[in-house]
Amino acid sequence: MAEADAQAPVLDETTCGSLLQKLQQIWDEVGETDDERDNMLLQIDQECLDVYKRKVDQAVKSRAHLLQALADAKLELSRLLSSLGEKTYVGIPEKTSGTIKEQLAAIAPVLEKLWEQKDDRIKEFFDVQSQIQKISSEIAGTREQVESLTVDESDLSLKKLDEFQAQLQELQKEKSERLHKVLELVSTVHDLCAVLGMDFFSTVTEVHPSLNDSTGVQSKSISNDTLSSLAKTVLVLKEDKKQRLHKLQELATQLIDLWNLMDTPEEERSLFDHVTCNISASVDEVAIPGALALDLIEQAEVEVERLDQLKASKMKEIAFKRQAELEDIYARAHVEIDTEAAREKIMALIDSGNVDPAELLADMDNQIVNAKEEAHSRKEILDKVEKWMAACEEESWLEDYNRDDNRYNASRGAHLNLKRAEKARILVNKIPALVDSLVAKTRAWEQERDTTFTYDGVPLLAMLDEYMMLRHDREEEKRRLRDQKKFHEQISKEETVFGSTPSPARPLGPKKVTGQRSNGSANGPTSRRLSLNSHQNGSRSTNKDGKRDTRPIAPLNYVAMTKDDAASHISGSEHSPSTP
Repeated sequence: MAEADAQAPVLDETTCGSLLQKLQQIWDEVGETDDERDNMLLQIDQECLDVYKRKVDQAVKSRAHLLQALADAKLELSRLLSSLGEKTYVGIPEKTSGTIKEQLAAIAPVLEKLWEQKDDRIKEFFDVQSQIQKISSEIAGTREQVESLTVDESDLSLKKLDEFQAQLQELQKEKSERLHKVLELVSTVHDLCAVLGMDFFSTVTEVHPSLNDSTGVQSKSISNDTLSSLAKTVLVLKEDKKQRLHKLQELATQLIDLWNLMDTPEEERSLFDHVTCNISASVDEVAIPGALALDLIEQAEVEVERLDQLKASKMKEIAFKRQAELEDIYARAHVEIDTEAAREKIMALIDSGNVDPAELLADMDNQIVNAKEEAHSRKEILDKVEKWMAACEEESWLEDYNRDDNRYNASRGAHLNLKRAEKARILVNKIPALVDSLVAKTRAWEQERDTTFTYDGVPLLAMLDEYMMLRHDREEEKRRLRDQKKFHEQISKEETVFGSTPSPARPLGPKKVTGQRSNGSANGPTSRRLSLNSHQNGSRSTNKDGKRDTRPIAPLNYVAMTKDDAASHISGSEHSPSTP
């Protein structure tokens, strides 16, 4: 143990010199020759040289690896900065001094941070590009796998990321607009289906299954095909709505016409208020669910068909109602027609079955329209005839009033008669001008229509001509009576002066009043008198049913004359103007 301890320090301090000295001692003991010793030393030197060479080679290789690692690190740093779009980075050593390991140690943390930043940037690019790809696929109507997406790591700059984000925003905006348009079209389809009574879900799912309400809003298809199909569906539904509304309005018009034709009670009409309420509505105004459903239109068609059949069974009643309307128009216009013959013709046509009821009613409607037009054309003249006849009544009353010797007595109502007489004189003085205006308008009417204007079957111009001649005769008779009265008064004065007894008055001249005075007025020759089918005392005529005739009465100065005589009279007087 003590010997080992004594040798330990020697071993610890062993060097090449001590070993060489030890080796020489051994050689001395062994008795090695000098040549052997030189060879051994040369061998030792060579082995030492080889060891140094190996160590140097290893050191060279290690340095080369470190330099390559440093170069690679610098290249990676440059590549990362370029990829991230960074010109520089905080923490990069500004100086390249120091050992290789020191330089590597300085670059390593910067690379670590840049690698982390690169990974984060790749994730950002992947998220943005995946959203772009997804929205683009939704717009295109395809379903591309996001897993197949690869991020281009050569350009991970913020500028490039901003470009992708801007593109994503545009796509998101377009998606929002498309989604809004899809929802708007789906809502329109829903409203149209409701009005038309169609199944909304089956309609939209035929366009695309995602349009069903059970799917979320963001899951609905927004592709061009979906939008196009939805737009076409809306157009088809709108056209269908337009056609159904037109059909329903036609049916509603037919219903109202048939109801009016057959005087259908309101209780029965109210059952189809849901049909007639849209008779004048526009397409956009009809929005009530089921308003244009097919079953509703079919219901209206069935009702129209039923009323058509009922109309055929009531044709006589309806036709005679039309005929009564036509007769009433002509009666109020004072146009004389053969009502019996017209009714017999209607009866014969219906009984024969050779005429379509609709055509018969349409023909009668045309007759009513023509009658109304004719009545309208006669209205102005008839209004003047009414004024003329009213003036003639006042003229007749005034003549009776003037012959009343007690008209100025203070009897009850005398002052009222006096006021009426004053107004009557004013009105009577206007008769000639009124007649002249009536004659002018009547002649213009006849020239325009190339036919004679008759009043209850009597030519109006003949009536006016006859009236003016009778008026002239009355004025002549009044003038003759005044002259005769003056003559008698003069004779009486002369006889009083000479004391002779007055002799009975004798009429002067060959003319004598013939016939009775109508309403106190003298009439002319009977050959010029016309008939207006009215009483000469100013009362209204009575029809067959005992009702009062509300038509204007004739002037009170007329007596009976046949229509043929009146016609022959007007034909004979056309060449000479009427007496004013």
